[in-house]
Amino acid sequence: MLAEFLQNNSQSLSLLLITILAIAAILYPAWRRKHRRQLLRQRPFPRAWRKLLQQRWPLYRALPADLQQELRRQIQRFIAEVEFVGCDGLTVTDPMRVMIAAQASLLTLKLPVNDYPGLRQVLVYPDAFAVKQDRPDVAGVVHNNMQWREGESWQQGQVILSWRHTLAGAAVADDGRNLVVHEFAHQLDQQTGSVNGFPPLPTAQLQQDWSIQMQAAFNRLQQDLQQGIAPWIDPYAATNPAEFFAVLSELFFEMPAYLAACQPRLYQLMQQFFQLDPQSWPLQQAELPARAAQHLKY
Repeated sequence: MLAEFLQNNSQSLSLLLITILAIAAILYPAWRRKHRRQLLRQRPFPRAWRKLLQQRWPLYRALPADLQQELRRQIQRFIAEVEFVGCDGLTVTDPMRVMIAAQASLLTLKLPVNDYPGLRQVLVYPDAFAVKQDRPDVAGVVHNNMQWREGESWQQGQVILSWRHTLAGAAVADDGRNLVVHEFAHQLDQQTGSVNGFPPLPTAQLQQDWSIQMQAAFNRLQQDLQQGIAPWIDPYAATNPAEFFAVLSELFFEMPAYLAACQPRLYQLMQQFFQLDPQSWPLQQAELPARAAQHLKY
C-alpha cells in the first residue's frame, strides 16, 4: 500500500523535495552569515590590533568609547567576510587588513545596514598603480593613455587601494584627505545601483533635501572654479556628483568643524545620512583655514 502511494505521488513528492532544497539553498547562506557574526561578537578584539589603531590612526583615539567598541566589532566582521588580495608582489598582513577595515567601517558605524553587502574583495597595491584608459579626441581618434591612481571603487564588489596612500590618509586625520573614506563613500553611493552622489538615504524628506542642496552646492562649486574663485573643497570634487560626495565625505570625517562652518547645510545633510556628528569628537582641530571665511555665506 505504501509502495502504491509513493508511486502515485512520486511527482508531487519530487516537487516538494525540490521546493524544500531550493528554500534551504536560499536560507542557508543567510543563516550561516548570521551564525558567523554571532560567533565573531563573542571573540575578543586582539590587543595588538587595538594598539595598532591607537598608534597609527589619530581619529580612532578621538572616537567616543561606544563608537570605538562598535568600530572594533565591525572591523572583525569586515576582515572575516572580505577577501584581501595583494598586488604587484605585496603580501597583505593583518595590520594592513585592520587599518583598511577600520577606515572603511568608520562610514558604516551608525548606518542601518552597517556593512558593504556587495563588497567581495579589497585589492591592495604597494603604491599608486597604472590604469589603462581609452579616450577619444575631438576628431574621434581613440588614444590609449596610462593614468596613475591611488584608489578605485568598482560596482563589481571590488575596491582597489594604494597601501602607501592608505597609511598616509590615516596618519593625518585632520587634513580632509583620506583615500579609504573616499573609495568606500563610492561603495555606499553604488548601493543604489547608480553612481551619482546619491547614496541610499533613509527618508523621502532627506532624499528631497539632498537632491536640491547637493546639486546646488555642486553647481556653485563648478561656477566658482570657472570664475577663478578659490574653492572651499578639493577641485576634484567638481568632476561629477559622485566625486563631490566622496570628497565631501573626506571633509566630513576629517575636517568637520571646517565643513560645518563654511557649508552648514551640507554638514547637516551628511550628519543625517551617516547619523554621526564628527564635530563633537575631541580631535584636536586645527584653526579653520583662512579661506573658509569667504565661504561662510553658503
